[in-house]
Amino acid sequence: MVATTTIEDLHADVLARALRRLDGRSLAAASCATAGLRALAADPETWRTLCLAEWPSMAGHPRLLSVVPPRRLFADAFPFPRPDAGELGGGGGGPLPSELVSAVDVYYRGAPLLSRVVETPASSPWFLGSPFRVEAVECKKPAAEAALSPAELELSWVVVDPARGRAVNVSSRRAVAVDRHWYTGETLVRFAVVLGGCKFEATVTCSEGAGNISEVSLAVQDADGAAASGERSLRLLAAAMEEQRIGGGRERDEAKRRYDEFVKSRKGRKESKARREALIDLCCSAASAMAVLSFVAAVVLR
Repeated sequence: MVATTTIEDLHADVLARALRRLDGRSLAAASCATAGLRALAADPETWRTLCLAEWPSMAGHPRLLSVVPPRRLFADAFPFPRPDAGELGGGGGGPLPSELVSAVDVYYRGAPLLSRVVETPASSPWFLGSPFRVEAVECKKPAAEAALSPAELELSWVVVDPARGRAVNVSSRRAVAVDRHWYTGETLVRFAVVLGGCKFEATVTCSEGAGNISEVSLAVQDADGAAASGERSLRLLAAAMEEQRIGGGRERDEAKRRYDEFVKSRKGRKESKARREALIDLCCSAASAMAVLSFVAAVVLR
């Protein structure tokens, strides 16, 4: 009788060392195989190392990995959020996040280029009533790094709610559009996801010529192209954090498709609104002309 050997016959230290070499998705898959592998794959230090490798910005901000367990953070921030999160009610009537922490990482050709952590108080009436906008980088004189090709930039923008210990990534990772500013000539690299009928758009601004990064910001627009308020944006973020995530390698391409559909729909709504306004103006002009003609006729025939 031939004895069979399974992977669990290896020493636990050897298995743990092998698991540390996996990426997050492979580690999660391995943890579903057996109870022994699940216990080894639950090691917090392994997930902490994976989070720091995926998002270098968190290395200088240990608070993030203390308010959100590393395994939960990876499960929240690595997959893409559902695009319909918050569409029916926008996060419900629960309490809104009182603070947001943004972990922003810009990559160039796969290598980390720029990392920032931004803390945003989100409970003031001014924030709730104003257009939602977060500035991660704003440099009047861009850093003198080597010139880069804007189209090859990638971006991760992880938004964390410290009170709930939840997170969501609101970036498409790869650019969905690369435009040039009509006035300054700067290149605008756009990364966007559509959540609950609104567009969360992170923009990396590169200086003209050299291509150095001068600004990184996040803003939210509704289906009509108007800036969404802080309160509405918080409700959508809260809903996206609670919803299930979407995995799969095709999601990056899906993010661009949804962005293109959103832009096309917004353009159609704008054109339809312009036609309605033109028709109303024509009707008002015709009514005014009829009133004038009636008045003139009444005066002449008197």
